[in-house]
Amino acid sequence: MAGWTAGCSSFGFVMSNRGRIIVASESGIAIQSLEDISDAIAKCFGAGGLILTEADISKEFFDLKTRLAGELFQKFVNYQIRLAIVLPNPTSYGERFAELAYEHAKHPLIRFVDSMEAARAWMDATA
Repeated sequence: MAGWTAGCSSFGFVMSNRGRIIVASESGIAIQSLEDISDAIAKCFGAGGLILTEADISKEFFDLKTRLAGELFQKFVNYQIRLAIVLPNPTSYGERFAELAYEHAKHPLIRFVDSMEAARAWMDATA
């Protein structure tokens, strides 16, 4: 993808037209509990955004009753940090979760995407 430098990925981020984008799986970021959200925010200060994959998120994230997804979204919105969640099939986590993903289809800061390439394209966009 034009504008992306992969040479920095060994440090857990890639460079895009928007600056440093952190890739959670390469940065030791995982969202397993509410406490992990603050750690993720701290690692993202000064970055253009964070890309999370399905493997970086606990099963509780997909159960909306746990509030983990809502807390994660609220913190990233509050701190104005872009968050891309790579999730090829949100419907596999139930109707309510699929609705949540659909509602974020055009969100300016939080977006569900189906591939890492789509995450990078969205992060690179000048919206």
